[in-house]
Amino acid sequence: MLNLKNKTILITGGTGSFGHELLDTIMDKDFKEVRIFSRDELKQEHMRIQLNNPKVKFYIGDVRDRDSVDQAMTGVDLVFHAAALKQVPSCEFFPIQAVMTNILGSHNVVESAVQHKIESVVCLGTDKAVYPVNAMGMTKALMEKVSQAACRGLTEKDTRISCVRYGNVMCSRGSVIPLFIKQIREKKPITVTDAGMTRFLLPLPDAIKLVLFAFKNAKQGDIFIKKAPACTVGDLAAALKELFRSDVPVKSIGIRHGEKIYETLATMEELRRAEDMGDYFRVSMDGRDLNYNKYFTEGDKKEALLADYTSHNTERLNVGQVKEMLLKLPEVAAELK
Repeated sequence: MLNLKNKTILITGGTGSFGHELLDTIMDKDFKEVRIFSRDELKQEHMRIQLNNPKVKFYIGDVRDRDSVDQAMTGVDLVFHAAALKQVPSCEFFPIQAVMTNILGSHNVVESAVQHKIESVVCLGTDKAVYPVNAMGMTKALMEKVSQAACRGLTEKDTRISCVRYGNVMCSRGSVIPLFIKQIREKKPITVTDAGMTRFLLPLPDAIKLVLFAFKNAKQGDIFIKKAPACTVGDLAAALKELFRSDVPVKSIGIRHGEKIYETLATMEELRRAEDMGDYFRVSMDGRDLNYNKYFTEGDKKEALLADYTSHNTERLNVGQVKEMLLKLPEVAAELK
């Protein structure tokens, strides 16, 4: 476990699922202070009342506004950057908003952290940033590039900037699991985009472990990837139907704006320079500079791996295994009572 003794931690977008879970994970640790930074005063108020803990401070602000970021950053040791626009359809319709938050906002956070000599920054990424076909994925991919660009002028003694990348977090905001459960409860058809579509499955506590692992192990520009199983959307719906003993039909509604049939967590090019750390891959930053001979003349003779790491070729869970995973989620267990 990461040593948080006397540390001040800033969580941007801290009123979301990740902020709540990270606080639950570290609340019994001997940290100095946690700062929740977001623009949603209502969620902050609910969180403040729920926690009732003087070591958790709340900062109203927006990552788009550098001044508000600087105010929250002063005196901080560790930064977890989770603030983002994450919904694929809304980013498709309002892409410039995704640019302003996911790219320019991330730039503000990273530059502020470097200026304030923060110990370590971990930026929350997504599998949709790999071979992106939608605005959300494209802006999150550029968030990774912005973070790594800042690293090029830093040493390991300076602010360490890294990213984590993983697939769908089960029961997080926007997850299909709460939607499917709601449809089952209301005896409505379960609406799936495509039954054969595959998605990585990751419980929220595992996502938090990845972030803490990155804080502890990151070098400049690293991207940490959590290995995860996957299932088809059809099998996920079938597993929930069995758990809730429901006979509602499953209705295919077609792929939404900007969606893919499967997701990729790491490309074969990234895996060529990755370190297998057991539960995680560490993808080191591409350290080449603007000496173009390295790109066009010299090349890289290292043999490429055979395939990307995708939700189609990772461990595939069957309906029974998906049920076992779902039963471990407190949100699903609570619905079954």
